[in-house]
Amino acid sequence: MTAPTCWVMTDGKPGMENQCLGLAEAVGAAPIVKRIALKSPWRQATPYLPVSLRMALGTGSDALVPPWPDLLITSGRQAVGLALAIRRKSGGRTFCVHIQNPGVPFFRFDLVVLPRHDRKSGANVLLTRGALHRVTPERLAEAAARFAPKLAHIPRPRAAVLIGGSNGVYHLDPTIMGDVAEKLAALARERGIGLLVTPSRRTGTDNEAILRARLRDLPAEIWDGTGENPYFAFLGLADVVIATCDSVSMISEAASTGKPVYVIELAGGSAKFRQFHQMLYEDAVARPFTGDLADWTYAPLDDTARVAAEVTRRMAARRGGHAKAA
Repeated sequence: MTAPTCWVMTDGKPGMENQCLGLAEAVGAAPIVKRIALKSPWRQATPYLPVSLRMALGTGSDALVPPWPDLLITSGRQAVGLALAIRRKSGGRTFCVHIQNPGVPFFRFDLVVLPRHDRKSGANVLLTRGALHRVTPERLAEAAARFAPKLAHIPRPRAAVLIGGSNGVYHLDPTIMGDVAEKLAALARERGIGLLVTPSRRTGTDNEAILRARLRDLPAEIWDGTGENPYFAFLGLADVVIATCDSVSMISEAASTGKPVYVIELAGGSAKFRQFHQMLYEDAVARPFTGDLADWTYAPLDDTARVAAEVTRRMAARRGGHAKAA
């Protein structure tokens, strides 16, 4: 089948955009990224107020003009009204997929992709265990091969340590960071575990300083934020993954590798996050991080490939229906 033309449309937040890109790539498309922002009053009223493609787009938004794509993948509230407008203008030809709850009746999209812990259902709803993402075995193997010579000094077994930080739900403070850093240092010092650590922008300079101080002179590589992000390489080269609990995407990516996943609990939380973590614990995909490591196996999360296969199937069925009608 010829790859569909595809747009990925979000407000540019990495967590949203990466999910859309992951699905587009899994479908086999070469997506065109459309980053948008709505002007008032559409910004405040979305997704309930009908949107004009000509009037509602704010300064800096990418143009939304025909030819309309075969496939439109969106995420986030600002993209909802625009996606529905494009669906109308294309005469229903554009197949519209929205990731996460659009806040409007689901039937207005061709497919809505929701996490299982949202507890929603519908004929055009596809439930996932985690977030969609861009991690594939091929991408991890390629990145690992490129970074392997630079990281040859880090002993095995290796743990990829993915440190997020404070957000609207969780809080990472110096006390928690110090406790986590001590546990990591003990693994390196007492068990010879090599550490591949990547902080994020949300980690904060104080917390990152604590991490670097506690792991100094130990077999640990901590990304300094310059040059190419080694995130994929760290996942590919690690034997186990340790990740903070604040990002469903990060833990979903870790759980797609089939490697043991440990979750670092932070202060705060929400019912949805707790349900997600508990599901992974019950499915024997992940365990809370207590400072010890073990080895186990599980069926990797394959949500992105599964959703892509369903998108492909439904698009093919629609084309077949249109051909018969013609």
